[in-house]
Amino acid sequence: MSVLHRAAVLGSPIAHSLSPVLHRAAYAELGLDDWSYDRFEVDEAALPGFVEKLDATWAGLSLTMPLKRAVIPLLDDISATAASVEAVNTVVFTEDGRRVGDNTDIPGMVAALRERGVDRVESAAVLGAGATASSALAALAVVCAGPVTAYVRSPERGDEMRGWGERLGVDVLVADWARAEQALGAPLVIATTPAGSTDTLAGAVPGAPGILFDVLYEPWPTPLAAAWSVRGGAVVGGLDLLVHQALLQVEQMTGRTLAPLAAMRRAGESALAAR
Repeated sequence: MSVLHRAAVLGSPIAHSLSPVLHRAAYAELGLDDWSYDRFEVDEAALPGFVEKLDATWAGLSLTMPLKRAVIPLLDDISATAASVEAVNTVVFTEDGRRVGDNTDIPGMVAALRERGVDRVESAAVLGAGATASSALAALAVVCAGPVTAYVRSPERGDEMRGWGERLGVDVLVADWARAEQALGAPLVIATTPAGSTDTLAGAVPGAPGILFDVLYEPWPTPLAAAWSVRGGAVVGGLDLLVHQALLQVEQMTGRTLAPLAAMRRAGESALAAR
């Protein structure tokens, strides 16, 4: 059957992205034989030209780094969720030709936590202060009743996290990265740092820890996540986040309201196991 609806993930680098695996699994499960989903290597400089060339067969785009902020000037509208962190990871092309941006990372984080029974915590810690950390704060605005301590490597990053906290309505306390071991005693710890950054913390995981949300999915488990599990703590992984945010993208792009979470997760697990 010919392709009537197109979607894709854009970013740089992009070859590692699991998004095609997840979205194609959803299309197969939903019987959407006339839908395709691809990946394209696109940097900030090439993004405007790429978007302008898209025709009416395009339904939507997924965006990863470094495009989540660069795409905003190209859009006709963005959701309040995306505006709250100035980051768009989803673009839907409407029937009347408008480009609408959203951020599914934030509700994806909330959904991944709730899937593991985390509806409310009294306090939390965030490891790192990059782009993902601001989304983590937005998710914590939903699930955390009290203060959030951000462990950062520079005063400038600390100021940024305080600023995001004020904007999102989260009471953010800042601590130096040298004290990151102290974060591990929080009821909920969200690790938003690149691969390897938290490896040295694995030996400091306390007995009976709370919940760890490590946003990495490759390599998995991280040393911190493995140590957390050994100690009996609950672990939410990057694949959980990836699947939940992709599910929301599928629903927005296709108009279907019951995207197949289990099939998407199985496809992601199989793809990672084959690498």
